[in-house]
Amino acid sequence: MTTAAPRITTADLMAAVSAVSSAFWIDFAGAAGRHGLSSSQAKALGVVTEAVPMRALAGRLGCDASNVTGIVDRLETLGFARREAASTDRRVKIVTITDPGREVLEQIRADMTRAHRALESLDPGQRESLLAMCDQILPLLQG
Repeated sequence: MTTAAPRITTADLMAAVSAVSSAFWIDFAGAAGRHGLSSSQAKALGVVTEAVPMRALAGRLGCDASNVTGIVDRLETLGFARREAASTDRRVKIVTITDPGREVLEQIRADMTRAHRALESLDPGQRESLLAMCDQILPLLQG
């Protein structure tokens, strides 16, 4: 008699994804800190690699618009981002990354040694599968 493999539940998957996400976030926050940024400031840089309205940036960061103002103020002070009025509505402020901002974002990502080590442990097929799964799941989480 063979025993069936235990069924992997949604709760099991949620716990695994949460653990990976937490470990990734800790690595990211540590790398950001080594470059003088909070994790929220570094995450904002990753979001504004394309021009983003302030309100949309708040939504992507999961925080209030008032919090985004402080984050963007700091990034502007450091020369990592700039804020400009939208051409269609001067009341709307658009945030974009600067060249120094791109450089520090690349440095932060390069300094995420645990994430690099973990992802580089995957063979090409596993990397392709992981990316495909992320591409499938992420839109459902954002919608």
